[in-house]
Amino acid sequence: MQLSVRNVDKKVFENFKVEVTKEGLTIGKALTMALDQWIESKKKRKENFLDLKPIDWGEGTENTSEEIDDILYGG
Repeated sequence: MQLSVRNVDKKVFENFKVEVTKEGLTIGKALTMALDQWIESKKKRKENFLDLKPIDWGEGTENTSEEIDDILYGG
């Protein structure tokens, strides 16, 4: 499909063309990839703070947060 796009920032498009050339892609292929990525990013569920899972830093780190608090705020 052939199309024309208006109101594209000239500098942004020039940088886009440079990167496309480095990757060995066509403008059309790279633009399709960029559009797909943008669409998918809009579909992703927003992360919620409550969805964060704890991380086990290994043996001997059970009191790390308290030790950090002591260093920062005095114990």
